[in-house]
Amino acid sequence: MRVIAGELRGRRLVSPPSEADVRPTPDRVREALFSIISGDVPGALVLDLYCGTGALAIEALSRGAATATLVDTDVALAERNVAALGLEDRAEVVRADALDFLAGAEEEWDLILCDPPYTLAARLQAPLEKLVPERLAADGRLVVESAGRAPLALSLPVVRERAYGNTRISIYGGSDG
Repeated sequence: MRVIAGELRGRRLVSPPSEADVRPTPDRVREALFSIISGDVPGALVLDLYCGTGALAIEALSRGAATATLVDTDVALAERNVAALGLEDRAEVVRADALDFLAGAEEEWDLILCDPPYTLAARLQAPLEKLVPERLAADGRLVVESAGRAPLALSLPVVRERAYGNTRISIYGGSDG
């Protein structure tokens, strides 16, 4: 796994062992995702829920995001990647349940990246619909990665949706910008 573009382009990311529970977003999906949201990234305050390796937040930072908060119950890989790339001054790694973190947060983010385990989609729909709008900036975007066959579909306004194999990317926001 590598950073696709920006100031860290080509830098390697620590990947989980193949038997790990972490499912990193494939390079081609990250590339397509960031091509779609490229205008929303520079200067953005980013929240990466279920961050795993931290690849999505790190890609956003590489492409000009101001800061990123990476949240997961197991942050070992994200911490290693943030440290290896020297991003400690722009990235905060938080060990917490994503829903508990959102419920206790007071900040607003311009870009929220949400890539939970595919098996949790049905359980997460209602709490995310309740918690995310309060934490998303007025012109912000929520990006949800989920299984194509059983997507995590929210009732928020959809800006774009794309499928890449068994991966569905849904981008939510208040306007089609």
